[in-house]
Amino acid sequence: MSNTIGNNLLHQSLLYPTVLEHQGRINSSTCIGGNTFFQSQATSLTQKSSISTEFLGNRLKVRRHKLKMGKCCSSSRSRSTRAVLAADPSSGLTEKFNLYQNVELQVDVELPPSGSTSVVNIQVTSGIDSLLLHWGAIKSHTKKWILPHHRPVGTTVYMDQALRSPFEKSGSNAVLRIEIDDPSIQALEFLVFDEARNKWYKYNGGNFHVKLPKRESRSPNVSIPEELVQVQAYLRWERNGKQNYSPEKEKEEFEAARRELLEEISRGASIQDLRTKLTGKKDTSESKEQLVSGSKSSIPEDLVQIQSFIRWERAGKPNYSPEQQLKEFEEARKELQVELDKGASLDEIRKRITKGGTQAKVSKQPEKKNYSTGERIQRKKRDVMSLLSKFDSVPVEEKISLEPPVLSAIKQFAREKEDHIDGPIVNKKIYKLADKELLVLVAKSSGKTKVYLATDLPEPVVLHWALSKIPGEWTAPPATVLPLDSVSLDKAAETKLAIISTDNQPDKVQSLEITIEDDSFVGMPFVLLSGEKWVKNGGSDFYVELNTGSVKNKDAGDGKGTSKSLLDKIADLESEAQKSFMHRFNIAADLMEQATNGGELGLAAIVVWMRYMATRQLIWNKNYNVKPREISQAQDRLTDLLQNVYKSSPQYREILRMIMSTVGRGGEGDVGQRIRDEILVIQRNNECKGGMMEEWHQKLHNNTSPDDVVICQALIDYIKNDFDIGVYWKTLSDNGITKERLLSYDRAIHSEPNFRREQRDGLLRDLGHYMRTLKAVHSGADLESAIANCMGYKAEGQGFMVGVNINPVSGLPSGFPELLQFVLTHIEDKQVESLLEGLLEAREELRPSLSRPSDRLKDLIFLDIALDSAVRTAVERGYEELNNASPEKIMYFISLVVENLALSVDNNEDLIYCLKGWNQALSMKKSGDGNWALFAKSVLDRTRLSLTSKSESYNQLLQPSAEYLGAQLGVDQSAVSIFTEEIIRAGSAASLSSLLNRLDPVLRQTANLGSWQVISPIEAIGYVVVVDQLLSVQNNTYSKPTILVAKSVRGEEEIPDGVVAVLTPDMPDVLSHVSVRARNSKVCFATCFDPNILASIQASEGKLLCLKPTSADVVYSEMTDDELLSSTNSKDDVSSAPSLTLVKKKFAGRYAISSEEFTNDMVGAKSRNIANLKGKLPSWVNIPTSVALPFGVFETVLSDDLNKAVASKLDILKRDLDEGNVGALGEIRNTVLELSAPPQLIKELQEKMQKSGMPWPGDEGEQRWEQAWIAIKKVWASKWNERAYFSTRKVKLDHDYLCMAVLVQEIINADYAFVIHTTNPSSEDSSEIYAEVVKGLGETLVGAYPGRALSFICKKSDLNSPQVLGYPSKPIGLFIKQSIIFRSDSNGEDLEGYAGAGLYDSVPMDEEDKVVLDYSSDALINDSKFRHEILSSIARAGSAIEELYGSAQDIEGVVKDGKIYVVQTRPQM
Repeated sequence: MSNTIGNNLLHQSLLYPTVLEHQGRINSSTCIGGNTFFQSQATSLTQKSSISTEFLGNRLKVRRHKLKMGKCCSSSRSRSTRAVLAADPSSGLTEKFNLYQNVELQVDVELPPSGSTSVVNIQVTSGIDSLLLHWGAIKSHTKKWILPHHRPVGTTVYMDQALRSPFEKSGSNAVLRIEIDDPSIQALEFLVFDEARNKWYKYNGGNFHVKLPKRESRSPNVSIPEELVQVQAYLRWERNGKQNYSPEKEKEEFEAARRELLEEISRGASIQDLRTKLTGKKDTSESKEQLVSGSKSSIPEDLVQIQSFIRWERAGKPNYSPEQQLKEFEEARKELQVELDKGASLDEIRKRITKGGTQAKVSKQPEKKNYSTGERIQRKKRDVMSLLSKFDSVPVEEKISLEPPVLSAIKQFAREKEDHIDGPIVNKKIYKLADKELLVLVAKSSGKTKVYLATDLPEPVVLHWALSKIPGEWTAPPATVLPLDSVSLDKAAETKLAIISTDNQPDKVQSLEITIEDDSFVGMPFVLLSGEKWVKNGGSDFYVELNTGSVKNKDAGDGKGTSKSLLDKIADLESEAQKSFMHRFNIAADLMEQATNGGELGLAAIVVWMRYMATRQLIWNKNYNVKPREISQAQDRLTDLLQNVYKSSPQYREILRMIMSTVGRGGEGDVGQRIRDEILVIQRNNECKGGMMEEWHQKLHNNTSPDDVVICQALIDYIKNDFDIGVYWKTLSDNGITKERLLSYDRAIHSEPNFRREQRDGLLRDLGHYMRTLKAVHSGADLESAIANCMGYKAEGQGFMVGVNINPVSGLPSGFPELLQFVLTHIEDKQVESLLEGLLEAREELRPSLSRPSDRLKDLIFLDIALDSAVRTAVERGYEELNNASPEKIMYFISLVVENLALSVDNNEDLIYCLKGWNQALSMKKSGDGNWALFAKSVLDRTRLSLTSKSESYNQLLQPSAEYLGAQLGVDQSAVSIFTEEIIRAGSAASLSSLLNRLDPVLRQTANLGSWQVISPIEAIGYVVVVDQLLSVQNNTYSKPTILVAKSVRGEEEIPDGVVAVLTPDMPDVLSHVSVRARNSKVCFATCFDPNILASIQASEGKLLCLKPTSADVVYSEMTDDELLSSTNSKDDVSSAPSLTLVKKKFAGRYAISSEEFTNDMVGAKSRNIANLKGKLPSWVNIPTSVALPFGVFETVLSDDLNKAVASKLDILKRDLDEGNVGALGEIRNTVLELSAPPQLIKELQEKMQKSGMPWPGDEGEQRWEQAWIAIKKVWASKWNERAYFSTRKVKLDHDYLCMAVLVQEIINADYAFVIHTTNPSSEDSSEIYAEVVKGLGETLVGAYPGRALSFICKKSDLNSPQVLGYPSKPIGLFIKQSIIFRSDSNGEDLEGYAGAGLYDSVPMDEEDKVVLDYSSDALINDSKFRHEILSSIARAGSAIEELYGSAQDIEGVVKDGKIYVVQTRPQM
């Protein structure tokens, strides 16, 4: 039934209303107040609809109907003579035809006295029981077949082109009766088909053609009220099985309903008789009826409709019953009649109620949203920043006791046993037996299966057991398997457990070991006899799987990074939770308070537990008889609590959505109980009470689960595919349900479905209804039922719990239901762009309601989850659409998916700026900006970084809990290890990643970026080694020349010894620390953008490759060991690098010096170089004021009497370090921070800073000086950071000789920071300058901050023509208030041949603010004139400094208010 009849009649409508604003629009489609009782006939007859939707009491299933004629029939008709039978209207007609030998066809045409329906009776005189009538109808002016809606029972649609109706047996004949109630149908055409023999019966090779009698109009000159026509149409729809109607069929149904009512009028019925019959109510006021009926013809229906809306709005927009709707129509009509009686004209009334005359009395009605333009919606323009969801959420860290937990006797036994098992453990369970425990441990050892059982039950224990080749069966174990003193029984065996002694456990333990060599056994069922009492598993047999194929966790670990106490409690309660979903959901509800108090980690524990349940890693039911209604109530209880936390703690909304999507929605009212009731109705209505349906019924009766949704779908697919049993098993298998799983239910399903063909239509109808009920309980992300639950519905139809009534959620945006209707219309479109727009518009419209208190908030959350899920499904379906799509279209798709992700997650600021970036890239492309691809590539890179960041945050939050609880509950290790990965893959982030991968090569090709960025173009030969992180191997030493392929490179790592090349898909800046070190160490370093090329190199792991890089490409080829040897010998004559030595600096007697006092003996090159620039550069290049704590100050402070204890402690730690304990490095750094400042140091530093014009921190209070002192000590302590320590060891520098001066400068609160290399480091071209620019402070450029800086080159011959190479993708900028920075300046940073720069720390007195960057508002990106000025100024400053020193320079500086400041320079290495 379409939205006019099926959805709207007598029930809540999906569409919100419109009041007509202008008389010229009076014929527009209108729908009042969500109650289609107010809808005019014009709506149903003229509204164009592309879908049919069962929305009330039926599963929402959107289908299109394309009505076509049968090709074979039309062609036969055109080529051959037809058998034509014309019927006389007065008497009817009978005619016979010979089909085959003695087989005759008789056709009778009759017209009942009422004249409303023609009847065609067809009879075949044959005992054949497999005959079908292949037929269609003919209307005037067309030869094409149309498919009448009124069809015999069992009729199917054949390829949307013809109908096939089965004949029924009547004695020795086959008969069929066809009723035609559409007066526009002038004839029937048909063929007879013997399905069993695959034989067609035709008339001289053509179709049989039966003309229908013309009907005389017998309708009286009476106007039937439109509301009664709608009711009659609804009743016809119900009577015909609530089928889907096309718009054309819908119109036919309205006219057929009108004709039926006119027939009753012609037989003497009155309008009031019809009203009483249709509504079950009779107006007792005869005078009122006369008043209304006497005026009906004078008041246009559209005015009555609008007045009805005004009354509905005035009443608070209630949800009217069908009877109330009819009453409202009449009351509206009476009000208008009263105005007419008072002298008002119809024109005056129309003007008043359609142009705002009622505004003084009622609020202005909402205008109908015109979402649709053709086949697309018109999206609202919104500020993207309105999507911002930002919380400072700090996980509640549980304090984990350092003391080892006291293990029970059984857990201690398990640990000791596991330590001695030499093979994998494939199953481990510890069952709770009241206050005792039972361990079952299954391991593989030397090709055998070993089962270990242990219990601390006090009474002697006998194991009553068997083995299974089919899950669950009891088979007597072979004699070769029986332990000593076992007793063999009929289908089992009995074995006593032996008492073992334990050293430190007060409880005795009884244990048993069973060895099984036959791999054909899959399980072991058993029970225990303890004393005189049988011990079972919650009323069922114990059953242990012997061949799970997956290794289980051995150790739960210490629970660090989890809500350990909550996870322990969950593990303890799991045996109770296994009884049923009711138990599990109620236990989860009981734990919600503790989980909420535990913050993110507490809620993460619930996510992990519920996810293990949803993925069937935990037992769903243990022979516990629970009613579906009780499961539904338990779900409601849990989801109500989740809803409350969602309201009170918005910072946890993202993780709460995860929980809700795994729990499911539950049922309103009796919907949970309907699961059990409706299966009985299906069995009764379709006569399928035995076999598989009865087994399923018993399973449902015992315990329903999400598996039932899959089983129901499998049955529907099986029936639709001509009862193909292979399709049934394929649907089950595709959704993870095997034969073994069906057999594992407490009420097992053994049988396959076996239905009769005549059951097809009824089963499809009833199973379709049933699917809605199952999804309402089990599928939180099911879009159709989620929409119905929010928009409201009634459960109608024979036997299906009549009376269930879900009211619509109040307060939704005007026009929102129409938007959902658009979504449902297009939900199965192959071209998904308009669907994605509709889904996102719906989520945007819904978003404000998710932040407002509501007792139905959880229904809205489930709707939003469902819309989110539909986006993912639509995107995946649209991949084919993008195969040959333009870059604009792919970028647009990406922008939609980024928007969807931003709507789904918390702390989405970075994603929002990515979305703004994509919108900007699209705008640049449309405007013809030549740099659009280069800019889009930077946005793509940033989006990837955002996805990586989200993935890492999920992993940090969820994975520790997944591993700890997984170990506690014996979950498959494979499921544990990919837990977080599967969470991420289930969301739209995975779709976004796939779209980015599609666009990346297109952008690289368009922007001429190639597949590589070569950072250090050094030829290299080495063996390929693949690692996850360069950081994890930076301290390794490789004995052979090694090419490292590292998935992650942060930018501050060391290059390990023995490494000749580093290749990575990561994007370190060309001027980052690791990049500089690679070039200085003559190590090949390159980023590979092409995943296929990278995969090819990774596949060569262990092989010898030769790399030959250019400035933009890397050519690689395999080599042999002999070629390597030859290459090595040819280089033997190359002189070795000069040895490096440090000269230990001495304290010069001063704690602080000004820049004029900077000398080689006092400070490092960093300080000297900056002082040397003063007065020698153009006036527009600014140099910050500097002072320094010279060499030797640290050692002098350490030797001061104030710090004797610190010095003593450091001596001990340094001895530990010298002995190889690198763990002492961290302790040394912490100890340095314990130093106290000598008063003379404070005095001298204050004097020097104030004389230089720098602010003295102590002027702001003692605390500010303490901040400065801590920063100074951190610089000194960085001498012992791991990176620097290992770097000096590699080049055999004496670490004790390394001295640290501290350069003190006032921080410039920069708009931008830059680094210049006056010789291009990638191409080694000395004629051009290479520079990188970041927003904020420069630490994001030289430190371990992900993303790329803006990069550019500039020819020294034309410093006014900078060329941008890449736009920035760094998501984070560092900003700071007016402050002081203390920079490291060691005597080891600028040794020739040693890349010491950047090894040590520079520390600001105040902490920087991390700001998520919005490049869409950045002038450096958007203002080409401003960008040109800034980049040219940077290039000119670099050129001036290089000219001053006469050599290539590595320069750092900042930009503030357009001014250039240089903060340091050093020779470029």
